[in-house]
Amino acid sequence: MRSETARPMFAYPALFEAEPEGGFTVTFPEAGIAATYGATWEAALAQAEDMLEEAVLGMIAHGEDVPWPAPVPKADRLRPAVCLPALTAAKLEAYRAMREAGLNKEQLAERLGWQPVQVTRLFDGRHAVRLDQIEAVLRALGRQLVVTTEAA
Repeated sequence: MRSETARPMFAYPALFEAEPEGGFTVTFPEAGIAATYGATWEAALAQAEDMLEEAVLGMIAHGEDVPWPAPVPKADRLRPAVCLPALTAAKLEAYRAMREAGLNKEQLAERLGWQPVQVTRLFDGRHAVRLDQIEAVLRALGRQLVVTTEAA
């Protein structure tokens, strides 16, 4: 578990393995997330980004713990960091806050004065979610959403 002063990170180290027939297989070994493949480096990276997001959203949908990212190795071309999209990272923070508070989706809905289906949709990757909805969830859990940027 991270310390309360640590900045949450949403960059997971991926492992790119060159295949003899060409292309790359990509896994997230520390997170235990399945493998994907791309015929080129760029295609493999795009597949990895998509797979990471789908895996995290799937864990949330099934009420599972989402692993924290392992430290990203420095200057290792075959272990680049793959980041979650910002909206998915915000959903993940709200989900973790809900679980840390010992609440389920129904209890969170009650606290917010929402219908349970609204909370379910908030964590679903197929429904549009606005940041103000995530901010409301975090506020109800004693948290706030903070947005920062860093050099790419």
